[in-house]
Amino acid sequence: MATREEVLEAFKKAEKPLRSAEVATLLGAEKADVDKAIKALKASGDLISPKACFYAPAE
Repeated sequence: MATREEVLEAFKKAEKPLRSAEVATLLGAEKADVDKAIKALKASGDLISPKACFYAPAE
């Protein structure tokens, strides 16, 4: 299961906007778990969505 911290760190390391499926592949996690973490990170303001279905760390 991917934690919020792991998901956020994957976005930071990528240095470009990613889709949730790409993060799931990078982490070897279930996409559903990554989607839940992304939803929580967006709600807390840690992630933004610069374009549809792509996410990046908030600056």
